[in-house]
This record gives sequence, structure tokens and C-alpha cells, in this order.
Amino acid sequence: MSHWSARITRRKLLQRTAVGAAAATGVVNAPSVLRAQGSAVKLGVLHPVSGALSYSGQQGRLGATIAIDEINAAGGIKALGGARIEAVLGDAQSTPEGGNAEVEKMNAAAVAVIVGGYSSSICLTASQTAARYDLPYLVDVGVADNIVTRGLKNTFRFGPGFGVIAKTALDNLVTINDQAGKPAKTVMIVHEDSLFGSGLAKLLNAQLPERGFQVLETIPHPTPTRDFNNVALKIKTQNPDLVIPADYYNEYVLLARTMQQQRVRPKGIYSVLGGAASSYKFVKEFPEAAQYIMDCNHWFDPRNPKALALKKKVEDRGEFYTYEVFMNYSCILLVADALERAGSAERAKMIAALESSTFAGHVMPYGPTKFVDGQNQGAAPVNTQVLGNDIQLIFPQTFATAKPVFPVPPA
Repeated sequence: MSHWSARITRRKLLQRTAVGAAAATGVVNAPSVLRAQGSAVKLGVLHPVSGALSYSGQQGRLGATIAIDEINAAGGIKALGGARIEAVLGDAQSTPEGGNAEVEKMNAAAVAVIVGGYSSSICLTASQTAARYDLPYLVDVGVADNIVTRGLKNTFRFGPGFGVIAKTALDNLVTINDQAGKPAKTVMIVHEDSLFGSGLAKLLNAQLPERGFQVLETIPHPTPTRDFNNVALKIKTQNPDLVIPADYYNEYVLLARTMQQQRVRPKGIYSVLGGAASSYKFVKEFPEAAQYIMDCNHWFDPRNPKALALKKKVEDRGEFYTYEVFMNYSCILLVADALERAGSAERAKMIAALESSTFAGHVMPYGPTKFVDGQNQGAAPVNTQVLGNDIQLIFPQTFATAKPVFPVPPA
């Protein structure tokens, strides 16, 4: 599917070669075919836009398509004669199998690169499938470290992975707790039971005791889960100082709301990659449940004019500015930069261009992009906190817009 007008002037049509015209209409499937000057470059945009992860998937697609529209409006890929980017949209249906099926379709459609995937389980399998075709795959969010530790030359991740995020989260938690006089000593972890939640819970169980925290209990649950009353009761009974949820959006919101309804009020809810904790949607719809929640997660650079302009554009559309939006927006810009430097949409040249990327035109609080074994070394998470019906950035101090409030004030 395409997000740009199919209108072509007679002059442009006459300028196209037969091969270019065939590529533009999808007749030529071989990824190595040289495109005629000005013809479309197909990019696979893969997200779970139906099923349990549909909200996050739709947000990711929104960010990607906004970036594609902006690139095309600015004249396309200059190194390819102003070639426009054509989005080939795919729905992973919130399952690894669905993601694999879309990768097969995108390969047949001769996409130059695939961007997205969102969840770790989808990214893990979809990138493996793409590797069979030497098809470059740029992961937007999926944080499981084994996505990029398998040695796949086609796979790149723009955002930080589990290891970096967990270490940053715990470093910041210790700092916040120490500054408050160490009121928090005990923790309960609630996590969804797929690759994302289980992997994070394993890391936290290993590292929290080393940082001086006692893990009272770890509670797994499936996605979707429609009732957290028993989980909230367990938390109330054990009365931990901290609750750490590792959930996707819907389950995170339901857990927080259930805790609020049952008057379960620990000294803090501290998330590591909380699916809703850094979400304007959650804050707007359930402000009381969201208040004071802290999160170590993906975020935008509040000092960057481009990031703020994108925020306004998204909100003017009546949508929420979530991390899926600005991470996918940045991923598309990174791919466009690679296309400009490669001067080609051939897959091997795109892999080489991504490997050598120093792209810094993103909207994240990152350094320049630098891929080592597929992982962007310039990527780093930040800490946010919901304060006064808004989301403030509290760590690192370089980007901070507020100081942390901890422990939670009495009700």
C-alpha cells in the first residue's frame, strides 16, 4: 500500500525506463534490480495493528508513515533522483507467525528494508525470516538482546536493549532511593509471560538483590489478561515498598487501575519499559491511577525542536505522542539517510550503509547512531515520572524537566 499520490506527470512518465516502470508497479520482484531514476523505493512497515498489541502497532505505523510523507514532500531520496518512498504496510496480528507471513509478502514485493515489529517475539522471528533473503531489518522497539546477539548481518536495532535498559533503570532507582533516604527495600514484580516480560523479570531478579532490594514475589500473567484483582490482593497482602510492572499497554493500565481501586498504594510504582507508564493516553484517561508512576523507557528529546514539532503534528491529528510514534519516525529517517549514502536500494548496499551509519538527525535523546553487531551504541533510555497530569523527564539530568517525587506522598 502507498501513502503518496499515484499521480505522475506525463513528463515523468516518459522519463522512466521500462525497468523503472516495472519496479514501480511491483512487476519486478528481484531486490537487486537497479531502479530507474525517480522511481519508488519500497519500504516494509511491519507492526501488530490487530490483536492484543494493536494500539502500540497502530502508533508505530503512524510514526513511520508521517516520516515517509515528510520525506516525500521534501523531494524524496535525492541520491536516487528524487525517488519517493512507498510504504508496504504489514500487520503482524500480534503474533510471531503473523510477522513471518508479512515478511514473506514484503520480500516478494521487493522491499529494500523492513522497519518495525514492535514486540520482542515478533522482531526475533521476523528478522530471522528476513535474514534468509538478505533483507535488511531495522527493529524499532523489541528489546530482547538475543535479537541482535545471534550474528544476523541483516538485523539492526535502533533503540536500546534489555541489558542497557535494566542497568540504567537500576542505577537510577538506586539514586532516587538513596536521595530519599533509602525508604524502599522490598519489591514485587508483575510481568507478562512472553519474551519481553519474562526476560526482563529474569534480569531484575538477578540484579535487584545485588542493589540491596529484596524481591518478595514475581507474578507472571498472559497477554491479554482481563482481571488483576487477585494480583492486586497479593500485592496488598505482602505490602512491598515498590511494585515493578513489565507489561504491554492494556495490561499495565488495568493493573494500575485495579491497584488504585483496591487502595493498594506502595511507596512507588517503578517501571522498566512500562507499557503505559510513559503514555500521554494513560495520563489523560486515568490521571489518578497514573500519578507519580516512574518509568525507565524510550522517550523523545524535549530540547529538540524537531521532536516538539512532531509532537504537535501528532496531537493536532487527535493522536497521542507515544514512544512507538517517535521511535518509528526516527527509524524511517535513519533508513532514508542510509538510502542517500548508499545511492541505491539494493539490499547488500543498504546493509553496508546501515552498518556504517552515523545518523544524528533523529528526535531521541541519543548520540549519533553507531551499530556494533547490529545494536545502536548511541541509544539510551531515560527516566520519566507522571507529575501533575503531565509526563516529566527526571533522568538523566542533561535532559531533565523535573525532579523525582519519591516516596509517593500520602493519599
